[in-house]
Amino acid sequence: MNIEESQTKPKILITEDDFENQKFLEMFLRRKFDVSICDSEQSFYDNLKKRKFDVILMDISLRGNKNGLELTKELRKMEGYQNVPVVCLSAHAFKKDRENALEAGVDVFLTKPVENHVLMNTLVDALNDKSKN
Repeated sequence: MNIEESQTKPKILITEDDFENQKFLEMFLRRKFDVSICDSEQSFYDNLKKRKFDVILMDISLRGNKNGLELTKELRKMEGYQNVPVVCLSAHAFKKDRENALEAGVDVFLTKPVENHVLMNTLVDALNDKSKN
């Protein structure tokens, strides 16, 4: 999916438990994306039942029993989500955190704080890369 040429905005699911981060990400990303937000394991699954997303922005720490990496592992087993880009945006910045995220099925791992243009470019690139495969 080439986001620049698309007639419709790609659908992004922001999985983030911090309310202020949710609002900032929604305001920032809605210029180029059709944004949905969830803050827990339950709202993650509820959103996936309602619509098909083109990209997932995943935080590691979430409300509920499962974290973002566990949700990513489960997402990769779901029909239609094996190749959907998952970009992890997390305050967990250690090398092992990155390795665990990639092992779970995350495509790109970014640490907070991240510059706005880096986040936007990463999401657009992830979408464009997946559309080539």
